[in-house]
Amino acid sequence: MTITDPIFLAIGVGLCVTALAVLLLVAVGPGKQIAISRRRPGVMEQPSILTRVTDQATTFLDRNVSRNASFGSRNSLEQAGVKMRQADFILLVACIAVTLGVVGFILSGPFLGIVFVLVTPLGAMAALKLLAGRRRGKFEDQLGDTLVMLAGGLRAGHSLLRSVDAVAKEAEAPTSEEFARLVNENRLGRDLKDSMLDAARRLRSEDFDWTAQAIEIHREVGGDLADVLDHVGETIRERSQIKGQVRSLSAEGRLSAYILMALPIGMFLYLSVASPKYVGTLYTNGLGWLMIGAAVVLLAVGGFWLSRVVKIKF
Repeated sequence: MTITDPIFLAIGVGLCVTALAVLLLVAVGPGKQIAISRRRPGVMEQPSILTRVTDQATTFLDRNVSRNASFGSRNSLEQAGVKMRQADFILLVACIAVTLGVVGFILSGPFLGIVFVLVTPLGAMAALKLLAGRRRGKFEDQLGDTLVMLAGGLRAGHSLLRSVDAVAKEAEAPTSEEFARLVNENRLGRDLKDSMLDAARRLRSEDFDWTAQAIEIHREVGGDLADVLDHVGETIRERSQIKGQVRSLSAEGRLSAYILMALPIGMFLYLSVASPKYVGTLYTNGLGWLMIGAAVVLLAVGGFWLSRVVKIKF
């Protein structure tokens, strides 16, 4: 190692940190600001170069990529609760991939950089699935209290739509977001039953699907809807209790699966940084590439097997 190697490493890391900071500012955006037309009347606000480049990139992606790409689709973003357009999400993932690729290239060479670039979209998809699962679980945990609020509103003399609107204003996210969407779709002329069934499919919530069916049956045959919602809510709470017990009993198995899946990948990445010459043998000859392919296949099969073992249906 020469004297210039740490200098180039420090410069590269500094550039990567700067790129991540700019990326964060572009993604999050500044807070609320007073319009320049109010601060300086008669002066038109001129967008910065970075803003113009970002707008052109998102417009290009929206016209040529987003319509035909399943990556970061609107449904997946809605399920995860990410309030971004598909083009913005793809651009964000692409910037992160390029930045991580540069970091990997500086740390260990082109192979690690390519690995980081390829892994970033997979990580983004896994993050969306994780966020969607958490949002779905939180919605199902809140569903029992939501039905209590609906039943209370009906007993107070409010209509069903008025009770739904009250839940949208008083409940916590994501219940408030989904019920606000129900109210807005109903105001636009869509039937409440169709909106609730669509929300159940979007959230993949069997319990909320039961709630929608119970409300539809009540609209057809009549009766005390508040009492029906109380019975449905009691059933849902009992199911949630059983789900909690199942999660507790299977927690050890799921943790073991996570460790077994992450251990070989983590060791490979660590050795790629700590001893690149030692790991470099794998991708400098044909036998090494064959071993990498076999490892990936075996890891995928093992991951699928472990996911089936720790997933309990009831």
